Amino acid sequence: MQDIVELEKRITAALERIGKGVDRLTTQPRASAAAAAAPPSAPSAASGADATLRAQLEEEKSLTAQLQARLRAASARESKGDLQDKVDRLTQELDVKGLELQRMRRVNASLREQLEALRTAAAAGTADPHLINKAMATELEALRATRLTEIAEMDEILAALEPHLTEAGNA
Repeated sequence: MQDIVELEKRITAALERIGKGVDRLTTQPRASAAAAAAPPSAPSAASGADATLRAQLEEEKSLTAQLQARLRAASARESKGDLQDKVDRLTQELDVKGLELQRMRRVNASLREQLEALRTAAAAGTADPHLINKAMATELEALRATRLTEIAEMDEILAALEPHLTEAGNA
């Protein structure tokens, strides 16, 4: 980003120099008293200097156009790179959330099955300690899945705050 700002400053300065040079060329009197009294070879020297200045002006214009093209290209690359970074980050976050969601669905389905088996055993009057143990283990797994989901959300929040915290720390 600093390179783009620097190039922009250089282009602006070059354009100002070109503008001043053109202004000097157009405001200078073409026929001065010394030029009128000079021998016939003097006008060819003046026109040669004028041609040299015009060539330099064209060269500066060409250089300025090249620098502007490079600036536009660099700016486009940078914005495209920023967008690609955002897309990559969001895709990764979406993948993590998708995995956590699948895990929670699987654990919740298992928890429902265990609770149904426990209810059936309680209705039959047989409280099987194995079923109670299995239901508790499944509930613990559900709590772990919920905790991992919350951790993933906190990581996302921290990732979003990180640039702001770094900026505040630098200021």
